[in-house]
Amino acid sequence: MEALSGVLAGNPYPGRGVVWARTGDGRCCGAYFLTGRTRASQARELRRGDGELVVAATEGPGGDPLRHYVGARERGEWLVYGNGEQVEEVAGRLDEGAEPLRALSGLAYEPDPPIHTSRITVVAHGSTGRAWLGSARRSAGGRDAADVLTLAVGALAPGDAVLMTTYRSDGRTVATAEPYVDTATRANTPAELAAEIWDVLAPELRVALAVFEPGHLGSALLRQRPQPLRH
Repeated sequence: MEALSGVLAGNPYPGRGVVWARTGDGRCCGAYFLTGRTRASQARELRRGDGELVVAATEGPGGDPLRHYVGARERGEWLVYGNGEQVEEVAGRLDEGAEPLRALSGLAYEPDPPIHTSRITVVAHGSTGRAWLGSARRSAGGRDAADVLTLAVGALAPGDAVLMTTYRSDGRTVATAEPYVDTATRANTPAELAAEIWDVLAPELRVALAVFEPGHLGSALLRQRPQPLRH
């Protein structure tokens, strides 16, 4: 398998991305990262909340659900993270007793034509280390109804990682990325995984990154883009 850093290096503008990985020390952990090309997209940060991580504006009025949302939520054994407001929807379904694949069904891609950004989501179960990945995508034929692709990830060996990004891009032309990529991480710890991802993202595009273990979302490792001084 290609190294996680190599896959990311070959995709200069990945948009937003999720990773589910087992580090060399045997710990399962998730990662969520954001990149952005516009000032509005770059004026964001990840903030810890009560059992959640919030993607929030650092300037301007905020409140745009395509840019400001709960990026990760943890309730009991379930950890859900992804690139939009569907995180709360999926978490709510799990709270009501839905199985992970059911919780990931029926989602829509983002209403942002002409890109039609995919909604990418991970559901992880804390005690078992199992994970389910979902991608609600615009069909190649242009149907209005989303194609929802789901993947139940088998047990990861140390060094295994699964990556989903919203875009496959050379930095100029943006296209929908492949549903998922099996990769390998060299990280022995969650902190090393954070460095492995952050360091390879283009400095002019990277916005924020969180790496977290199930059951420990409140102590997520955060990396943030330096924001302009506020006057």
